[in-house]
This record gives sequence, C-alpha cells and structure tokens, in this order.
Amino acid sequence: MSADDTPAGDASEDPAHENALQDVIAVDPDDDPQGTVNRLDAHTGDGIRHRAFTCLVFDDHGRILLAQRAHDKRLWDTCWDGTVASHPVEGQSQAAATRQRLEEELGISPDQYGELAVTDRFEYKRYYENAGLEWEVCAVLQVTLSDVSLDPDDEEIAGLLWADYEHLHDNPEFYRQLDLCPWFEIAMRRDLGDGEAEGVTPASE
Repeated sequence: MSADDTPAGDASEDPAHENALQDVIAVDPDDDPQGTVNRLDAHTGDGIRHRAFTCLVFDDHGRILLAQRAHDKRLWDTCWDGTVASHPVEGQSQAAATRQRLEEELGISPDQYGELAVTDRFEYKRYYENAGLEWEVCAVLQVTLSDVSLDPDDEEIAGLLWADYEHLHDNPEFYRQLDLCPWFEIAMRRDLGDGEAEGVTPASE
C-alpha cells in the first residue's frame, strides 16, 4: 500500500529503488503465510497476494481522520486514506505494524489510544492506472484517540481532514472529490457504520 514508482516487470532487479530491498508476506486466501516476496514484485505485473492492514483512526466525537497520501506515492498518490495502511514484515504482528505506522506517519504514540482492535479482514485486488496494483488480504484495525495531537510526516502525508464517520459512511457520494483509496472504501462499506464491526477482537501482539 505504500510502494513508490517503478516500471512494471521484475522489480527486484531494480536495486536503485528502496522497496526493492524490502519483502512482504505472501499469503493464501485465508491469510496463512506462504513465505516472503519482494515488495515491488508483489505490486507489479500480475501481482502477488500478500498480507496488509489498514487502521481507521477516530476521535471521541465519532470523527474519522482522513490522511491524503503524498504526491510521489506510486500507487494512489494524493488519494485519501482512512487513516494509515501498510504491510507487516515477517515475524511482526498486525498490531505491532500498526503501532509503528501510526507513530511514523502521524506521530501518534500508544499512550494516545487504548485498545487496538481488529474489526475485519478481506481480500481485494485493484489496479492503479499503469503503475501497478494491490492484491492483499487486508486486516482492518480501529483505534479511538483520547489525545488528538498529531505530527504528520510530510514525506508520507500531504494533508489531514477530520470527517464525521457516520455521514461519510452513509453518504460517500458527497466525498467523491477526495478520491478515497480502494482499501478504505471497501473497509468502510463492510463496516456497520458506527465505527465498529461485528466480532471485534483485540489485535494480537
């Protein structure tokens, strides 16, 4: 969900690209690990199904924090996410990866929220222009901030917007100008609409 620009093909042969040195976890449709694969190879050509997560960040007033992806992102650049999305590395739990990205991208530390809950998991595949694709089994996590202080990383985040989640969920057509990321749209569409989903469980460490 956070790869940078590179031509299609065997991306692992491009040592100049930072993501060519990174791996993601290949998975089957049930999210069972199938080894690791090069991150760029997973996002180019026909793609490789891999593990990912998206975390929806709320405040105490029922608002969700939307984050605009930086303009130099290879996939879905300048689109709006709700709120962070990435991939755990081998040996890393979804909860640990989420905490890491919340702090790195938005300056949100664990003492600003309580329980980190996994609310859903789904598989999707989407292509983006001619730049590549996402083919992921995506876990959805949710947090509610008690302290909404933010320190966004300009290299990751181009803009921030608090939006009423119920209104956004029930009236997505009013927000089309934001150009929402597909994984966020799917997560929101599957959600019950009150910031929680059925079968909420704490994220495993």
